[in-house]
Parts: sequence; structure tokens; C-alpha cells
Amino acid sequence: MKHRIAVIGGTGPQGKGLAFRFAAAGHAVAIGSRDFERAQVAADEIASRLDGAVVSAGTNGDILSDCDMVLLAVPWDGHGELVRTLAERLAGRVVISCVNPLGFDKRGPFGLEVAESAAEEAQRLVPAAMVVGAFHHVAAATLWEDTEPMGHESVLVCGYNHEAKQTVVELARAVTGTPGVDAGALRLARQLEPLTAVLISINKRYRTRSGLAITGLPPATNAAEVST
Repeated sequence: MKHRIAVIGGTGPQGKGLAFRFAAAGHAVAIGSRDFERAQVAADEIASRLDGAVVSAGTNGDILSDCDMVLLAVPWDGHGELVRTLAERLAGRVVISCVNPLGFDKRGPFGLEVAESAAEEAQRLVPAAMVVGAFHHVAAATLWEDTEPMGHESVLVCGYNHEAKQTVVELARAVTGTPGVDAGALRLARQLEPLTAVLISINKRYRTRSGLAITGLPPATNAAEVST
């Protein structure tokens, strides 16, 4: 099934990288930003690399008028305020959060001590939305630079709404070539989001782009078949 995906924060590295992968898989993508011109530049960059891809641009609010799925790929700073302003338009939609509340100091990256995860905050602010946490750990540079599926990685997906979660499990194929892994309830985003700091630290230490891969799952089994 092909989706119409609005990417809030589509001008940033993670948002643009995921938008590129979604568009390459045949989904219609709309790049959003507070600044329309910046959104248009990002949309043009993606379209120039993909012959025939459907990529449009607009302000964050405007692109929500014609989509069935929304990706939140914005910085943690200001996350709550942005979601609050878009709450009415996010209601009733599948909202994917890949937002990571991280801090950085002289010792490196670390997960911030927050009362609730970014995904949980989005769900609280928009109770009528179906919020799913996913795509926290895929490297932005790899998303954008490479075109081959990131088959060595697993996309961990968490959420409360079963149908919405399985939709995102299938959407993960656009990035890895395989279904995502159902990691459980949305509350587990509290563990998934700060784990990104560990990967950033590993990347810096080994000068690589590390990722997560879940082993031990039944071979060739769709996560949707084993989730509860």
C-alpha cells in the first residue's frame, strides 16, 4: 500500500533522509518546514535524484491537508510547542515520531532526563492521533547518501494502536527492505529514544555509522504476524 506522507521537519538531515527513502519506495511525500522556500529546496533535491517521484513542499500546517501519515522529524527543543500548534490537523492520523531528546556536553551525547518521551508527549498533546515511535536509530547520512536498502539494520517500532503500528512496521521496508520489528507499547519509546546517544558515541569512537539489528527472530517472519 502506498501512502501520502507529510514530513514535518523535512529540511533536516533525518527528515530529508527518510523522505528520500519513502519517495524512492513509491510513496507520495510532502516536505514541511516553517519556511516554505527551505521546504521547496529540500523537495527539489529529493525529486532530482528520483525520476518520477511524487515530492511536494509547503509549510508544516499546509502539508497536513492531504496526507494519511505524518512523520515528526524535528528537534526536541520546541517539539511540544510545534505539536500543540498542529494538534487539530494531526488528529485522526498515524503520526510517526523519530524525535530523540538528547543533550551534548564535553563528554559527548546523552539522553535527557524528561518526564515523558517525545512520542508520549505527542500522544498526550494529540490524543486523537495514533502515535507510533520508529526510525530513531537509522543514520541520517546513510539514509541520504546510499540508495541500497539498509538490510543490516532493524527498525524498532512501538505504539499503542495495533493497526497503526503494523502500518509503520510495513513502511520500514522502504528503509531496510524488510518489515520493522514490533518492539511493544509506546511507553518503550522512553528507552528507544535515548539509545540513539549510545549509537552516536559509538560512531564517534569508531568513525562509522552504526545501527541496530535484532537477532533471534523467526526467519522470514513478518513482525505483524508475531505481535500481540
